[in-house]
Amino acid sequence: MAAKALKYVHGGAKEREPFSLANCACGSPRDGRKAVGVEPGLKAANQNRLRRIEGQIRGLQKMVEEERYCADVIAQVASVQEALRGVARNLMKNHLHHCAAKALQSGKKHETEAMYDELLELIYTHLR
Repeated sequence: MAAKALKYVHGGAKEREPFSLANCACGSPRDGRKAVGVEPGLKAANQNRLRRIEGQIRGLQKMVEEERYCADVIAQVASVQEALRGVARNLMKNHLHHCAAKALQSGKKHETEAMYDELLELIYTHLR
């Protein structure tokens, strides 16, 4: 089982459970959790976005190496962050359509609650 992570709340750190292992389309007993419900068009779009982001990162490295004006570098960092948020939005949409929908429609209280917890954790921790 994964180690418990710390969640920082007002007044200090609080121990929290790791992501739920909600029973969804992401299960793969052999090699850990793996998405099996990914739409091919979405996968291709995400791969293209990530390749562009990779190029932007290389450009950032060059800008820093060449000691470019800080404000210009910061603007490019913001651009990369927004591009990554776009990938995260696509992944969240896919997760909601496939994995979360299956768990929420299962009729099993434990699976439904685990998925609600997972979705809230994703929203509050990763998609701010």
